[in-house]
Amino acid sequence: MTISTNKPQALSGNARGSIPLAPQGWPFIIATLALLLISVALQWFITAIILLILFAFVLNFFRDFDRDTPQNENLYIAPADGRVIRAESTEEGLRVDIFMNVFDVHVNRAPMSGKITAIEYTKGKFVNASFNNASTENERNRFEMETSSGMKISFTQISGLIARRIISYVSVGDSVLAGQRIGMIRFGSRVDCIIPKGFQLNVKVGDKVTSATSILARRKES
Repeated sequence: MTISTNKPQALSGNARGSIPLAPQGWPFIIATLALLLISVALQWFITAIILLILFAFVLNFFRDFDRDTPQNENLYIAPADGRVIRAESTEEGLRVDIFMNVFDVHVNRAPMSGKITAIEYTKGKFVNASFNNASTENERNRFEMETSSGMKISFTQISGLIARRIISYVSVGDSVLAGQRIGMIRFGSRVDCIIPKGFQLNVKVGDKVTSATSILARRKES
């Protein structure tokens, strides 16, 4: 399956290499560091302190460390760091929404192993990502996957109040492993997950989860 080129699409990008920082952060890191060094050289110490704090924030925001992900087709792994703001049963199965604040890692991961069968990008608003209407009104990028065992799953990157860029690392037809980086969202956002029937929730509202390691749901035993 391919995406028509005349449809709007999220920005494409590459996942990190050997340095544990998302590549999308380099323009911000370099610019902030340059301004910091200039301020120090000119002895603008108050400005330098402010820029040092900003530089530390930018480094923290774009951090992206390797994680060990359990490779088990009976587990639905968290695709994002953050706090669970919805965890419930629906007609489609289970729904788990994860809100990422500006201090969470914003690189998103595949929740299960399989093939990307569709990616649908929708332009939209930038209301607070913790609000329920963010799922239907905000800019978003929806991934559909067919897992290694033939299940259909989906999850959606959703922009937030100050998020202005959704970035995808993968394309339709790509095969991914659970925990593999699939994209990121810059500066505050959420990820909504639709989990098929036959799974049991492993989290509740208010739980803090970590992408690629926390288990959102387990398949029920037959």
